Amino acid sequence: MKEIVLINISGVDKPGLTSAVTAILARHCANILDIGQAVIHDTLTLGILVEISKTSDPSPILKDVLYCAHEFGVRTDFTPVSEPLYSQWVNVQGKPRYIITLLARRVTPDHISRVTAILARHNLNIFQINRLSGRIPLREQHAAQKACIEFSLRGVPENPDGLRAELFQITEAFGVDIAFQKDSVFRRNCRLVAFDMDSTLIESEVIDELAKAVGAGERVAAVTEQAMRGEIDFKMSLRRRVALLEGLDQSVLQSIASGLKLTEGAETLISTLKAIGYKTAILSGGFTYFGYYLQSKLDIDYVFANELEVVKGRLTGRVKGEIVDGKRKADLLKDIARKENIRLEQVIAVGDGANDLPMLSAAGLGIAFRAKPVVKESAKQAISMLGLDAILYLIGFRDRDAF
Repeated sequence: MKEIVLINISGVDKPGLTSAVTAILARHCANILDIGQAVIHDTLTLGILVEISKTSDPSPILKDVLYCAHEFGVRTDFTPVSEPLYSQWVNVQGKPRYIITLLARRVTPDHISRVTAILARHNLNIFQINRLSGRIPLREQHAAQKACIEFSLRGVPENPDGLRAELFQITEAFGVDIAFQKDSVFRRNCRLVAFDMDSTLIESEVIDELAKAVGAGERVAAVTEQAMRGEIDFKMSLRRRVALLEGLDQSVLQSIASGLKLTEGAETLISTLKAIGYKTAILSGGFTYFGYYLQSKLDIDYVFANELEVVKGRLTGRVKGEIVDGKRKADLLKDIARKENIRLEQVIAVGDGANDLPMLSAAGLGIAFRAKPVVKESAKQAISMLGLDAILYLIGFRDRDAF
């Protein structure tokens, strides 16, 4: 009968340890069934599950490993594993896998305790934990710092909607964003990211800034809020707001564009996405003038938005062509994906308002970014605590991978 033994080695990490141990296993013709290693602050944990042939005596192998560990100054434990238990472990490998990502300025033990308690209640087993954010020096805490912990899970949640609801309660109460995704090849191979513009890629709502220039700021801002909350039809609200801009000098557009403030993390996110081959798009219910300005500034591939009609250097209070509303955004997203030969599962969409929900639903990964409550509750994922570059964590990107 074959013997299966789990070898656990722990202690101060030293170069050559893994090589030395596996050389012993090779010399004794042991078969490695599984292997995993982690190092945290120079402390090593190495696990090797080995199968020893029934014709071999395991004692010399384990003795050699023990002697090797002694030479390196590390601790070694041996645990026998029965064949039925190993078979049970093999069968677990077929269970669905999920990723939980915790995002905050600072991830606390309380965050982790509450989230992992929920996972346990829903029969999800944690088999790996990774820190994706970089190490922060103790004396250099700052307001824009980021913390991200990723949990790899196995299992089948009995009530997925209930699980999401419980996680959402944690985000609302304790200041941490929690993304729950199925772990799949598409998560790690997205190729297109589409952004809403106003209050997503930039911090302001451009139409509100234009309205201030003609003394209609409060009236337009009130309608904008209603539209973003989904209380009134977007097309109707846009026409009502643009009508109040009649007579505005075209030169004001340039003045406002030059003063636009990018959202935290926008430049880092887009430059990183471009460097690793992603396509990017602005799909906005705002205006083409500002979309093209950002396209030039950030090297965006596609821009679709609404065009303000200008006659003799002044706004007429009308929009030219088809209005880009929620449905139009989703259609444009699908059109770009088809043109680029990209599956929708490989598309990320980011927005904050109710008119973004159709494209968030169409994308493989829809993210409500600093969004209105109705959008956060409906979107697949939400980010409120960090900047746009936190999206990189949701696709498994680590700070150390930065260009």
